[in-house]
Amino acid sequence: MLDKTDIEILSLLQSNAEWSLQHIADHVNLTTTPCWKRIKRLEQAGYVRQKVALLDPQRLGLDLIAFVQLKTQHHSQQWYDNLVCKVNDFAAVMECYRMAGEYDYMLKVLVQDMASFDRFYKALVNEVSGLSDVTSNFAMEQIKYTTQVPLTLTVKE
Repeated sequence: MLDKTDIEILSLLQSNAEWSLQHIADHVNLTTTPCWKRIKRLEQAGYVRQKVALLDPQRLGLDLIAFVQLKTQHHSQQWYDNLVCKVNDFAAVMECYRMAGEYDYMLKVLVQDMASFDRFYKALVNEVSGLSDVTSNFAMEQIKYTTQVPLTLTVKE
């Protein structure tokens, strides 16, 4: 179970992974050695998956966000494994979810423009067999984007 200090450390790390150990330790009122030990414990326990740089897609010319919903009549493990493999091969697919509801899967796709999306779409329907419906919606404006997980966990005192 996580305590308040663990939550504070995780919050700091996810807001800026480049902060120094000294900065984090000062913020959570620890010396550097116990703070470092907590960070290592949190990493080893899998609370921290990885540390990355977040790039600005628009600065890189990736202006079109599409949400693609997929339906299929195939639900075998082999079909699922093939879908996962194909989706992972598409660099434009930023996220993929297996859904409950009308559609079976949803993809978040990031591309330059509509022509790029059309190429992605054609490749998707050609490489993933067994799709019975593919529906796409396009974001007109991104109102909120965060990578910070809400840390409203129950903490032990």
